[in-house]
Amino acid sequence: MRQPAHSSQESDRPNLQPNLSSPESNAEFSDPSAAGRDSVVQDTNVQDPALATSTDQTPEERDEEARRIRRLQLMMNMVMQVIQQDRSLQVEQASEMVADARRAALAMFPDKALAFDLIFWPRLQRLMRERYRIQ
Repeated sequence: MRQPAHSSQESDRPNLQPNLSSPESNAEFSDPSAAGRDSVVQDTNVQDPALATSTDQTPEERDEEARRIRRLQLMMNMVMQVIQQDRSLQVEQASEMVADARRAALAMFPDKALAFDLIFWPRLQRLMRERYRIQ
């Protein structure tokens, strides 16, 4: 049975809407149970090791990494466009292009196989399924 829209259960839930009128600048959400507590404390002393390594790069290293990222993006866009637009491309050739693109990406970024698998692999799989009707 469906409950009415204004049941007592809804009033027990915390309000997750942004509290824009709150004087506390650190509080993102209003929490009725936090009425007696101080504002949200954020620990700014904790350093993320991944962020520390990216800030330790020299400007030349950052520029080189940006160039490699842009090169990877262009390469992946070209591979996807060829697979999508070339009607004479066989499924075996397209699969070989995908494998070559993965090898090239891992040559540019050797320790980023997981990132490739999370970012580009689903796009390539979807494209191959759509283009060649693969299940």
